[in-house]
Amino acid sequence: MNFGIDRLLADPSLRAPLEGKRVALIAHPASVTADLTHSLDALIAVGVNVSSAFGPQHGLKGDKQDNMVETPDEVDPAYGIPVFSLYGEVRRPSGQMMSTADVFLFDLQDLGCRIYTFVTTLLYLLEAAHGTGKAVWVLDRPNPAGRPIEGSTLLPGQESFVGAGPMPMRHGLTLGEMGLWFIDHFKLDVDYHVIAMEGWEPEGPGFGWPENRIWINPSPNAANVNMARAYAGTVMLEGANLSEGRGTTRPLEVLFGAPDLDAKAVHAEMRWIAPQWLTGAALRECWFTPTFHKHAGALCSGLMIHAEGSFYDHLTFRPWRMQALAFKAIRNLYPDYDLWRDFAYEYEFERLAIDVINGGPALREWVDDAGAQPGDLEALASRDEAAWAETVRRLLLY
Repeated sequence: MNFGIDRLLADPSLRAPLEGKRVALIAHPASVTADLTHSLDALIAVGVNVSSAFGPQHGLKGDKQDNMVETPDEVDPAYGIPVFSLYGEVRRPSGQMMSTADVFLFDLQDLGCRIYTFVTTLLYLLEAAHGTGKAVWVLDRPNPAGRPIEGSTLLPGQESFVGAGPMPMRHGLTLGEMGLWFIDHFKLDVDYHVIAMEGWEPEGPGFGWPENRIWINPSPNAANVNMARAYAGTVMLEGANLSEGRGTTRPLEVLFGAPDLDAKAVHAEMRWIAPQWLTGAALRECWFTPTFHKHAGALCSGLMIHAEGSFYDHLTFRPWRMQALAFKAIRNLYPDYDLWRDFAYEYEFERLAIDVINGGPALREWVDDAGAQPGDLEALASRDEAAWAETVRRLLLY
């Protein structure tokens, strides 16, 4: 199969509209061709007039480890072009940044989750191009989490840098398809094109991530496909006083870790509350000591997710529900546990991080309500999931 960048490089007719145009590239370390050449180098090598580049959160080099660690603008030492940061002084491209190119090639590997900020960066780029005559091309890449849809819909007024619009947590789209939805939903006037993939089978071998392509971290803590599959659930730990495994070699692949919890007991409680939410992956009790971040230096008891190999069932694995269930089990066993982390999260200073992440308070309120049952959350999520599936059905390219 071929990703969008591969098709663009291989087919001169696809590149023909770029002749005589100034071209900007939005990229990160996973923006590579099939032979692992970075897209910036590959585009310049075939004669595309790349006049500027942009890096999203974590930077063009992908070197910034944590949230709210900003990247400055710089000049590329090899090509002498400006490299603008979309996670520094600004997160929306400024008019001056937009003036450096006529066509903007968006070539970011995504994880298929609303909160992964490359989704919002695409919206902000489209909004900056609205009504200007500037063209935006998405060089499409796989959604490694595949087509499954999961989670409640972001509520009006809950928009943020980790919540671009009213979509569920696990959206099931490629970024090329997401751009189509943004343009339709927000009524944007943009010269928009998708250089589609060739041969991507979202329900084929790999269930979203093609088995013949190497995984490269699109952000420092996105280390493998297992993480990408689990992320729509485990990312919620960023809003909790529980470790998501940052400071270890397997971040965001655990349902939780903490020095004052008994993972074995939590796992048993999860099985008692809603065993139907534990299908599709294996959970393994584990121990780890983070070298930095939450609970640094403390031995943590936790549960690791294995959404891989023979344990993985693509159609039944529901990481958002599984993570919600872990929170509920902890609340049942430890009613007074200080579960929700109160801190500035992705430039949101008033709302609790867990509510910012979920696009509203519903999940937190379900966890904290002793009388709330699995069916209550199921009813909310299944309604929203069905509505989203119907909304985007006509936009699917694959």
